[in-house]
Amino acid sequence: MGFEQDTVLVPPWLEQLLHTAFFNVCRIHADAARSECNMFCLDCNGEAFCFYCRSSRHKDHRVIQIRRSSYHDVVRVAEIQRVLDISGVQTYVINSARVLFLNVRPQPKSGKGVAHICEICGRSLLDPFRFCSLGCKLEGIKKNGDASFALDGRNEELTMETTTTTTTSTSRGSVSSNHQEEGLREGSTQDMYQVTPPSNARRRKGIPHRAPFAS
Repeated sequence: MGFEQDTVLVPPWLEQLLHTAFFNVCRIHADAARSECNMFCLDCNGEAFCFYCRSSRHKDHRVIQIRRSSYHDVVRVAEIQRVLDISGVQTYVINSARVLFLNVRPQPKSGKGVAHICEICGRSLLDPFRFCSLGCKLEGIKKNGDASFALDGRNEELTMETTTTTTTSTSRGSVSSNHQEEGLREGSTQDMYQVTPPSNARRRKGIPHRAPFAS
């Protein structure tokens, strides 16, 4: 497969994403509360970085957040489908969020009677998909050339508009936005107690008494 065709089917930042090590402690913000490097910039195509690096160095860039499930890296479908055609990749629902895995996961050889398996690594799948992860789809593209990560023109324009609008609207409120993004890994936190309206302690109900009649 030629270089030009590879470029069309696979975005230039994807292989770097799949080979990046996430969840290390940020060297710059090691003492901060949210110092784990779980974000990746599609425009810079560099190393993983933390929440504070995003605010200071990648504020107007296209950034996706990586999560963890059973010690494996996952990304939410709602984020990645804006920039990639993820058709053919098995998705999962974890903590009420639909996600997919970045790379292949070790698994014993699939036994007999398995209906669906990954075309690349042979992992058993829940549904009739072709690949278990983005990494296996990438290998399938290199091997067979019958799949693609490229979005069509109309969807790509919509994706760029949506990403730009989201980035602009959250630049001032990035803290609240990132708290929402952490729902997959940490679980959403809700109020556990309902506020009870205060009662009037001075008002007491009882048997009414009439004033005595004047003699």
